[in-house]
Amino acid sequence: MTTDTIEALTFDLQGETFALEAGYVREVLDLLPETPVPGAPAFVGAVINFRGRVIPLVDLRMAFDMAVSETTIDNRIVVIEHPLDGEPTLIGLRADKVHEVTSITPDSTEDAPRVGMRWRPDFIRRLVRRNGDVIVLPDLDQIFAARGQSAPITALHTAQR
Repeated sequence: MTTDTIEALTFDLQGETFALEAGYVREVLDLLPETPVPGAPAFVGAVINFRGRVIPLVDLRMAFDMAVSETTIDNRIVVIEHPLDGEPTLIGLRADKVHEVTSITPDSTEDAPRVGMRWRPDFIRRLVRRNGDVIVLPDLDQIFAARGQSAPITALHTAQR
């Protein structure tokens, strides 16, 4: 976490609020048709067409061992640009609901506790306390590495060039 205030897009996964630095977010989309990828892990088991480019669609709920829920009118795809193997890569992330861009100050954040969490603490970059609620800043690098998904995501990215 930097010492500066960051702008972050907040979104829900299974009733929990998460946030991603707004600088990584390229666009928030309504749901699009998905193409399943045979043999791909469920975590990144589909691709979507984003402005003429095929990009992987990641389901962070699986990284946090959450149940996949029914599709609703609030579901969105958050398209981010995230470095994989040193190269900027477009990735779609499923979200149950997208809220807003908000400011996060360093004094409102803390490390995830090493015990007592229902999720892997290394998947959480920071926790943000806001109005009695907790917002999770996920560590995408750790999630992709631990889930072994960098390779399939990178392979999809390489194939689209």
